[in-house]
Amino acid sequence: MNPTAIEIAVEHPEWNDAVPELEALVTRMAEAALEDADCDLGDDPLEISVVLADDATVQALNREWRGKDKPTNVLSFASMDDDDAPRPPGAPLLLGDIILAFETCRAEAIEQGKPLPEHLSHLVVHGVLHLLGYDHEEDEAEAEEMERLEAAILARFDIADPYLPSNDDNIAEGGR
Repeated sequence: MNPTAIEIAVEHPEWNDAVPELEALVTRMAEAALEDADCDLGDDPLEISVVLADDATVQALNREWRGKDKPTNVLSFASMDDDDAPRPPGAPLLLGDIILAFETCRAEAIEQGKPLPEHLSHLVVHGVLHLLGYDHEEDEAEAEEMERLEAAILARFDIADPYLPSNDDNIAEGGR
């Protein structure tokens, strides 16, 4: 696996109170997604930014970039859309940014009857896969492939499949 920098910014302090070993968890899940995804990223170092924010921040971004004036659990902004973008020699490949909304994530975890760290784990994996080009909105087959990959990654950490039928009614918009 490529050397990877996972830059984490905790912008909403309740994340630290609600999730033990927050930064270690986010790093572990992002690295697991990178490791298991079927992508050829070359040998250069990689960099991902993860922002642990609040609903207001995510709502503003969702409104500006997706035209949806409401918060969602996770947003992913991929940097790899331009394959021909120049990069200085030795500079990391910037995969993009993942932004998570605390209040929405916490409410979903409560509604789904799961610990917030497990829900956060799923959403970090989900966000990283989006940065790598996986998409669940345009193609049903690709959505199923993404769900299978997410479930397999989470299973490595003894986290239940978030797409089991008992959870279908509870998957948020940022999921599938």
